[in-house]
Amino acid sequence: MSADNPAESRERMVSFRTGGHRFNLRAAAVIIEDGYALLHRLEDEPVWALPGGRVELGESAASAVAREMLEEANEHIEGGELLFVVENFFEYDGTPQHEVGLYFRSALQPESRLHDKTVSHKGTESGKALEFCWFQLTELEGVNLHPAFLREALVALPDAVRHVVQRAPITTP
Repeated sequence: MSADNPAESRERMVSFRTGGHRFNLRAAAVIIEDGYALLHRLEDEPVWALPGGRVELGESAASAVAREMLEEANEHIEGGELLFVVENFFEYDGTPQHEVGLYFRSALQPESRLHDKTVSHKGTESGKALEFCWFQLTELEGVNLHPAFLREALVALPDAVRHVVQRAPITTP
C-alpha cells in the first residue's frame, strides 16, 4: 500500500477533473456507539463528515475505509456491511463535485482511544490537522454534517443497502 508515500497515494486515488467538475470515489465508516456517531473534519473547515476518504485504484472500498482510519487516526477498525450508496453533488472551493460514496457499518477496536466521547481526538490528513468528535444522534440536526441526509439516516440505519442522491451546495469560507 502507498501509506508511506502520500504523493504516490494521491496519484492512485480514484479522483479526477473533467468538464470543470471533480469526480471522487469515497468510502466512509459509519461508527455508531451508545447513541453517538463519530464524525471528522479538517480543523479549519466548518463541515463535518463520516470518517473515510478516497478509494485507491485496485483497492476495495471496504479496504479503503480501514486504510483511511489507520492513516488519519492511527486506528484499526472492523468493517461491516454496506449501508449506503450515495451520489453526492456539491460545490467545494468553487469547483462542482460529483462524488460516489460507499458507506460501511464499522466498529472501533476495544482498545481504541476514540471510544472516549468526552474529548475531541486529533488526526492528520496529508499533513493537515483533523478533528474526530462524537455527536449525539438526537442532536445531528444542529450539526453542519454533509451529505445532509445523514442527519436523519444515522438515527435509524437501514436493514438493506440504501441508494441516496444528494444535491446540495457546500461552499468553504
